[in-house]
Amino acid sequence: MSRIAFVNGQFVPHMAAYVHIEDRGYQFADGVYEVCEIKDGQIIDIDRHLKRLSYSLSELQIIPAMKDQPLVVKMKQLVAKNRVKDGLIYLQVTRGVAPRNHVFPQNTKSSIVMTAKSVSPASKTAQYEKGVAVISVAENRWSRPDIKTIGLLPNCLAKQEAKEQGAFEAWFIDEDGLVVEGGSSNAWIINQDNEIITRKADGSILKGITREAIFNQIDKSEYRLIERPFSLREAILAKEAFISSATTIVMPVVKIDNHLIAGGKVGQIAKLLFEKYYNYAQKTTI
Repeated sequence: MSRIAFVNGQFVPHMAAYVHIEDRGYQFADGVYEVCEIKDGQIIDIDRHLKRLSYSLSELQIIPAMKDQPLVVKMKQLVAKNRVKDGLIYLQVTRGVAPRNHVFPQNTKSSIVMTAKSVSPASKTAQYEKGVAVISVAENRWSRPDIKTIGLLPNCLAKQEAKEQGAFEAWFIDEDGLVVEGGSSNAWIINQDNEIITRKADGSILKGITREAIFNQIDKSEYRLIERPFSLREAILAKEAFISSATTIVMPVVKIDNHLIAGGKVGQIAKLLFEKYYNYAQKTTI
């Protein structure tokens, strides 16, 4: 079956899905996006994603392309048309089409595109069981990573460098030697006292949706959550490390640069957080 995309109010064949050459997303990366997981025929944490989408749009003064309720209806229809049981929805909103000019155009209708695709759960099994490697790279992004903008070139460069070094992810390191976040994920460590540590979402990182669900899980567990920066050195010496995102959920990290974490073995706490994650995530039936 051919894939179906949603473009500015219309469902169209994926191969025929286009936007105008003067769409500001193409010209200026003037837009935002969200990625939602589909698990067992349900959209995961959709309300949190819509709340963050609204925040990103507001920070960039972009008028939403659709209200939440009709948008959710279209998302469900898109998933159904693509027969996705397990996979991802990609949603992007830009300021719209206007003659190229750096200043914001007046009275421009925002553009919206969405795609959905299947991802086999089995394809990630080996990674979860073995864990992944990350590399450290210098922070070189703009100062507003809290906005989920489509301007991702520094992230692409970081993740490409990770791939070339045989790693799964790259962690941005600030000028003080502290871990900020990953190229497409939040960063976590677990110290020898079983304290689960991640940087506070104070504007220096993206407020991850999966991150929030993990918070709920930790609140109901025996473990203690601490929101604070941690150094690269502290991460290397940690009992466990992991990353989180809508695409990875809880992915154990067993190597940072050339250093094995806890002998290169997947930790039990990260494993537990992954196994119990969907008990705490919101599920919206399609």
